[in-house]
Amino acid sequence: MTDVPATLHLTVHHPRPGLAIATVAGDMDTRTADTLRREASGIIEQGCPHLVLDLAQVGFCDSAGLSALIGLWHATQALGGALGLADVPDRLMRMLVLTGVDAVLPVHATAAEALTTMTHGPSTSTAAHGSITHASAGDGSGEPTGV
Repeated sequence: MTDVPATLHLTVHHPRPGLAIATVAGDMDTRTADTLRREASGIIEQGCPHLVLDLAQVGFCDSAGLSALIGLWHATQALGGALGLADVPDRLMRMLVLTGVDAVLPVHATAAEALTTMTHGPSTSTAAHGSITHASAGDGSGEPTGV
C-alpha cells in the first residue's frame, strides 16, 4: 500500500470587504478535512462571513470532506453570512446531490458567478481588500500539519 501524503492548499482572495474566495486544491478527506475546516473557519472569523469555495482543483472528497463543508456552512450562517461552492467536480457534485446537500449549499458554475449571485452585500471586514494569502497543510507524513 502506498502512503499518500495528506496535502490540501487554500489560496484566498478578498474581492470585496466581508467576502472571500478560497481556491481549494487537493483531496478533501479524512486526513485533510480538519485542515479545511480550520483554515476556512479562520477566514470566516477574520471578517469574511461570505465565503466562496472554488473546488475545481479538488481531486477527491469523502464523508469527512462533506462534513467539513456542512460545518463551514453552519459557521457562515452563525455570522449572518453565506457559503457558496463554485466549479464543483462531477464526482463531488454527485455526492452533494445524493446526500441532498446541494439543496442547502448553493452551487455555482464559476467563482465569478458565485460572486454575482451572493444575495447579501457584505459591509464590514477586517480582511484586506484585494489581498491574496496562501495556506497549505501537509508534510508528506500523512498527518495534517498546522499552517
